[in-house]
Amino acid sequence: METFSAISILSRTNAILLLDDEADIVATIEQMLRKRGFNIFGFTDPKMALKDFRINSKQYSLVISDIKMPQINGYEFIKEVKEIKPEVNVIFMTAFGINELELERVIPSIRIDELVEKPICQGLSRYNRQVCQK
Repeated sequence: METFSAISILSRTNAILLLDDEADIVATIEQMLRKRGFNIFGFTDPKMALKDFRINSKQYSLVISDIKMPQINGYEFIKEVKEIKPEVNVIFMTAFGINELELERVIPSIRIDELVEKPICQGLSRYNRQVCQK
């Protein structure tokens, strides 16, 4: 998997869809990115996030999604997102470590731009850390 800085290439006019089942994580990341001028829409419910993405897919250039969630997992969510808009950039985040077997099974079917471990600022590549600083 090629790692590139999906956040750093975005213009401030493109929207980011953020999905995590933990409201405090959504609020923290939303606040961090809004402070830096990003247009971000956070969700804790994958079904609501998918509904919004279907309606507003043209405005989104990046989707940040947790992998482990109770209703549907991040892989299933992103697979549906990519069916709607294949070119959208994707960052997966996880607090549970990266399961290499699971990832290898999914990677051929979905293009993932970056994989970070929570806390997200510590997990972002050195190129993306500029978003978390200040």
